[in-house]
Amino acid sequence: MASLANKGSSLVSTLLTQARPKLNVFMKYAKVELTPPSPGDIPAIRDGIARLVSGARTGAWKNLTVREAWLNTLITMEVCFWFYAGECIGKRHLVGYEV
Repeated sequence: MASLANKGSSLVSTLLTQARPKLNVFMKYAKVELTPPSPGDIPAIRDGIARLVSGARTGAWKNLTVREAWLNTLITMEVCFWFYAGECIGKRHLVGYEV
């Protein structure tokens, strides 16, 4: 039983040693990517929305390359996926609401 405990503790310490660099990289990117926008970011967000609306009105979306169109499609699918995942988490069911 003692040898099993020693093997378990050595396995856990090895796991923590190997996971620490990856966790540090994750935390570095999480601090940048997962922060809410600051008040200084609001003008840039407003300009981006204005460019999006003007591009939709003028038909600038027709002049995209295939790569840009595919990237926009993937981003839209990701946003829809996270919305759906949030809905499933919020209602605690995959299909429909519990009545």
